[in-house]
Amino acid sequence: MAITKQRLKSILRQFKGQEIIVVGDIMLDHFIKGSVSRISPEAPVPVVAVNNEFFVAGGAGNVAVNLAALGAKPVMISVVGPDLGGEMLKGFLRDKNISTYGVCEDTDRPTTQKIRVMAEQQQIVRYDRESKKVISPAIARQCMKNFDVAIKTAKGVILSDYGKGMLSDQNIQTIIDKCRKKKIPVCVDPKIDNFKKYKNITCMTPNTKEAWEGVGETPKPGEEAIEKLGNKILKMLNATSILITRSAEGMSLFEKGKTKPFTVPTTAREVYDVTGAGDTVISVLTLGLAAGANLQEAAVLSNYAAGIVVGKSGTATASPAEIEQVLL
Repeated sequence: MAITKQRLKSILRQFKGQEIIVVGDIMLDHFIKGSVSRISPEAPVPVVAVNNEFFVAGGAGNVAVNLAALGAKPVMISVVGPDLGGEMLKGFLRDKNISTYGVCEDTDRPTTQKIRVMAEQQQIVRYDRESKKVISPAIARQCMKNFDVAIKTAKGVILSDYGKGMLSDQNIQTIIDKCRKKKIPVCVDPKIDNFKKYKNITCMTPNTKEAWEGVGETPKPGEEAIEKLGNKILKMLNATSILITRSAEGMSLFEKGKTKPFTVPTTAREVYDVTGAGDTVISVLTLGLAAGANLQEAAVLSNYAAGIVVGKSGTATASPAEIEQVLL
């Protein structure tokens, strides 16, 4: 049955107020921007004359920000360090109406920070403050207690894995089992190290590169190769679906019990910046499923949203009004 724009608008109107839990690695993105007109006399490096400096919530935090922009009620389950970065990050999330009672403080790690120095649109250097070790059992238990509170009223769960230790093997399995028991969708944006651990999920949203790396194979060209790849991941994870995002080629949705993928052509008119597009895709996909869409409808909506976001500069979001506008 054809997916009508009227049906998509109807789903979009159900986004408001849906509670979605985001579990994953939040980080503070710090941007220092300026211009370069000379080389330092102290070393052969450019001197950046700073004219703008700002902070945003990154990693799994950007997924929550996307959900909030779509009218949802996100609950963040994550870890920060006992530092200024952690306080700033929680403040940014609260300013976006994102619930932070599930953000635990771990005295053994810093808040993950990515500091980027930019000259015009060119990144000069990035330096990171982070710990990649898995969170301690005590912190994991604390996080799961918070998750148990949130899941009582949640309509969907997103696992946003950036490989910083929040999603331990135990947490992954416990969360998936609880979602299946409550019959609510659990969608995953994977990190390659944990790729094969996300069994029995509703959907995984790797890009083409992540999908090939996830199965440990060298990328191969052509639609037939993508078809085999998607079906292999579907079977390997015993997932309900796999949505491979393919940049200019759009998306390919693989569903359990269906031999052929559902192809969603790209809707982007102009690609300015792909930063954060994956966060938009998984946010709209999960929210769509929570609002009563089937997988194909949710995938089409997420594709429209991604088309809006890549036309903006930096880590951006799409609003329901913007999505409705492209559905006219």
